[in-house]
Amino acid sequence: MILGVLLASSLRAVAQHEPELKNIPDSVNFVWKDQERDFLALAEAMPEDRWNFKPTQGDFKDVRTFGEQVKHVACGNEAWAKKMTGEKTPARCDLGGPNPAKSKAEVLAYLRDSFNMIDKVIANTNAENLLHPNPGPYWGPNRLSALTATVWHLSDHYGQLVVYLRLNGIVPPASRK
Repeated sequence: MILGVLLASSLRAVAQHEPELKNIPDSVNFVWKDQERDFLALAEAMPEDRWNFKPTQGDFKDVRTFGEQVKHVACGNEAWAKKMTGEKTPARCDLGGPNPAKSKAEVLAYLRDSFNMIDKVIANTNAENLLHPNPGPYWGPNRLSALTATVWHLSDHYGQLVVYLRLNGIVPPASRK
């Protein structure tokens, strides 16, 4: 009986910590906002003099530098946001895209702007436009699949850049908790 009471009270405590997701934007943001915050903190954690770092030991031939990876993510965010709103998407995010940002401050500003673009798309997502076709060159033929690709892309590059930080003796901010 005591075990039953403890189990019931612990389940109630866990349930109280789960947010109530009342709509589609809340549901997407449940994961997106954590990823956005963690990626931005990770990008800020690398000192500016190490933004040109790329691994050289092991199988790291032709990889992007840390800064190029962050800029690539910003371009990808911009591309998916514009795809979902029907705007012209930037070309060649695989090569950094057309944005002229180069310094850490410029790339971080571009990254923040790109997060704001995705945040607006998420806020304007609803049941009526979730399956709306999104033609264009970037992954995701409708809004739902494009949003999923955006979250996946950010998470994929986050994992790559964790390695870059650790190779520089930096513990990623999300791992310091």
